[in-house]
Amino acid sequence: MIAIPQQLPKMTVEEYLEWEPQQDVRYEYANGEVFAMTGGTIPHNDIALNLYTALGPHLHSRGCRVNVL
Repeated sequence: MIAIPQQLPKMTVEEYLEWEPQQDVRYEYANGEVFAMTGGTIPHNDIALNLYTALGPHLHSRGCRVNVL
């Protein structure tokens, strides 16, 4: 069996801002479309933080910037 994701109707920003806090999972809004976001985990956060901590000083000294999303 293949799961077919539910296609949510397009929303205005106002509709999204009213609707999203009532949901069990987090969503992203882009150009009227709503997309479910994957949840982060503690181990994922630890890996991202360790990578940022290691790369940040190295790249900053070369004029680069590191972002964690």
